[in-house]
Amino acid sequence: MTQNEAKRMAARRALEFVEDGMSLGLGSGTTSAIFIEELGERVKQGLRVRGIATSIFSQKLAESLNIPITNFEDCPVLDLAIDGADEIGPGLALIKGGGGALLREKIVESAARRFIVVADSTKLVETLGRFPLPVEVVQMALPIVTRRLEALGLNPHLRHHPDGSLYITDENNVILDCASGSISDPAKTAAEIRAIVGVVEHGLFLNMASLALIGGEGGVREVRP
Repeated sequence: MTQNEAKRMAARRALEFVEDGMSLGLGSGTTSAIFIEELGERVKQGLRVRGIATSIFSQKLAESLNIPITNFEDCPVLDLAIDGADEIGPGLALIKGGGGALLREKIVESAARRFIVVADSTKLVETLGRFPLPVEVVQMALPIVTRRLEALGLNPHLRHHPDGSLYITDENNVILDCASGSISDPAKTAAEIRAIVGVVEHGLFLNMASLALIGGEGGVREVRP
């Protein structure tokens, strides 16, 4: 089984949790894109939903599939958010933001009554930290935040595109990817990062997901906190 096949299995299982009339948080990344494509097929068949996307890319994809898009003024609480993750640790502690949408992802998923993670089995880890932890930073504060993250031993590196140009988020911020190694106490690390003025958001998603749907050999298994 390929990684994409496992992702599609998880995305299709997530569709079973979507009910007619729901308001949905639409995630970002490769697995979320598969989910949005599958959701578009259901909408074509008559399913009525509306969504708030976690990135410009996901919104454009949803719109191209005729999935109605709403906003938090008209829909302040979402029924369900579906999104992927870069790492899934014990208790469904997550690292997210490899695609650069961590701020919008956290806003959308914090507004949902239920947040379900969809992923393939390679994303499961015993301890978070193998994947670099993204930290979104106001551009003006970049030198200050960089030094303070270095002082915490988090080894930050400014994100660039493959062509060497600076990576800028949808909100015009920059991202420091922290190759810190094993994160033994995610809650402590999250609090230390959030205490730095100039940090907009970090990629530790703690106590947010209620279920993970993990695609792999043998089907999709459910993982709970």
